[in-house]
Amino acid sequence: MSRANSRSRAIGEVVALGDRVVEAEEVRENRVNTLTAFGLFAVTAMLVCYGLEKRSPWFILAFAASCVMGSIYGFFQGAWPFGLVESVWSLVAVRRWWIEKNLRRLDNGL
Repeated sequence: MSRANSRSRAIGEVVALGDRVVEAEEVRENRVNTLTAFGLFAVTAMLVCYGLEKRSPWFILAFAASCVMGSIYGFFQGAWPFGLVESVWSLVAVRRWWIEKNLRRLDNGL
């Protein structure tokens, strides 16, 4: 069954899914949509970059970019408080990157 056909089915309508018969709404709920996948990627990237921040200031900047993606996800998903907090975290991370980058430059005598 194509994705478009399952979306257009009415709630309560029964569809065949392999050897099971389920309601059309259950079929839609079991799918991971693009927005959810994007949110999962953003949060995973935040976690990885946060763990690697000590290695390079560029991971701090990558963490900031991940926070921006998390913020976008939050606003599109409808959880505006999450989107707002993530945008603040991205600004904090950019400031931390700027400070760390300049400290390393001073330590190297540049």
